[in-house]
Amino acid sequence: MTQKLNIYNTLDRKKEEFVPVHPGHVGLYVCGPTVYGDGHLGHARPAITFDLLFRYLQHIGYKVRYVRNITDVGHLENDADQGEDKIAKKARLEELEPMEVVQYYLNRYHKAMEALNVLPPSIEPHASGHIIEQIEYVKKIFDAGFAYESNGSVYFDVEKYNKAHHYGKLSGRNIEELLTTTRELDGQQEKRNSFDFALWKKADDAHIMRWPSPWSDGFPGWHLECSAMGQKYLGETFDIHGGGMDLLFPHHECEIAQSVAAQGHECVRYWMHNNMITINGQKMGKSLGNFITLDQFFTGDHAALTQAYSPMTIRFFILMAHYRSTVDFSNEALQAAEKGLNRLMEAYANLDKITPSDKSTVEIAPLRQKMYDAMNDDLNSPIVISHLFECASIINRVLAGNDTIDAENLTLLRQTMELFMFDILGLKKEEKSGSGNNEAYSEAINLLLEMRMSAKANKDWAMADLIRNKLTGLGFEIKDTKDGFEWKLNN
Repeated sequence: MTQKLNIYNTLDRKKEEFVPVHPGHVGLYVCGPTVYGDGHLGHARPAITFDLLFRYLQHIGYKVRYVRNITDVGHLENDADQGEDKIAKKARLEELEPMEVVQYYLNRYHKAMEALNVLPPSIEPHASGHIIEQIEYVKKIFDAGFAYESNGSVYFDVEKYNKAHHYGKLSGRNIEELLTTTRELDGQQEKRNSFDFALWKKADDAHIMRWPSPWSDGFPGWHLECSAMGQKYLGETFDIHGGGMDLLFPHHECEIAQSVAAQGHECVRYWMHNNMITINGQKMGKSLGNFITLDQFFTGDHAALTQAYSPMTIRFFILMAHYRSTVDFSNEALQAAEKGLNRLMEAYANLDKITPSDKSTVEIAPLRQKMYDAMNDDLNSPIVISHLFECASIINRVLAGNDTIDAENLTLLRQTMELFMFDILGLKKEEKSGSGNNEAYSEAINLLLEMRMSAKANKDWAMADLIRNKLTGLGFEIKDTKDGFEWKLNN
């Protein structure tokens, strides 16, 4: 493979050259959604981040098995070991089966991902479909001496594990900090220490999501599913585990402890975490009540939004920042993203207007390599986008007659924009709102402008001005040319 990808490994806190466990093959596991409510902008970021990684790994020649789990059981309120299961609670309140709730929101999630042009994973396993594997995983932890039973529930003994290994190596935390910062929970008396976490929970009489186990009728702890399903589909050692920064502790920290306890070694080579999307400097999320759903972004139906934003505007907005940096939501930032995306799409469309010259004053190959260099540098999508804007500037200069481009460079320019805009960044052309930018819509605008040209030829200036003014008022930009006219719709 000619491209050498360097990624930031959260575990080592440095960039490292990516070397897979098995040459030519990559095992990628990403924590997917907890399906109990509508997805918001924060949910789009890990999906788009690891879609970018998935696309690029495939482009540079790897065969990728991408596993993205669905958490549909065991995620209790407030991410604690006590309280009601979030999906079961919604099912109880709405008088539905829990899997009805899961399917309803999973369908909505898939629809949003399709709109954002996020590729589906290779495998999308459900936690509820892997109860046997999770029970067997708990047995292994018991056999290793790092689990204990209490009143039918099973907990991981963090203090004992820490004496033999290092709990907190991913997040940089230590047991002493946990002793002073972990809040007291209801049911604390079941645990030896406040920071021990549930591997299996005994279900009370009202709990409707339950399965038989050697310890009780109950359900798996939240952290267990990823360890069990990651091993099942990617093996005892696999390449990359990804997710949002908010999962780094405790979720991913607990995964490392579980895998070492059950297998005797860590299972993940590279940990990757995308940063958060914030609103007014605060993390966007359901628990804080400051989230805006993706559907609301697409329709503009939210008090904080001044307009609707297309799925590709959302995708471009997220890609304009490096995945490890925070992104603060604002209408101004989204509007800037919308204008930037339109500029790139317009430049790409204008390639058809260029007639190649015999000589070229521009060379595209060095610019193309700069884009590869940016992607190889920990998926630096903002730099890739900046180079795409350079491509747009080249197109504009050639059309203005300030530069020339030969057939070879013109072909490479088109290929480069298609590769990085569409294949790697995952952008796509969208229809405009309203009637859409379809053939009939375009023909109708062309007909009006031909009527305007006819009116001008007949010196009917009032009619010509009326047509132009009406179209301009609707947001169209009209340009007279020596061959007739050009138009576009400004957002």
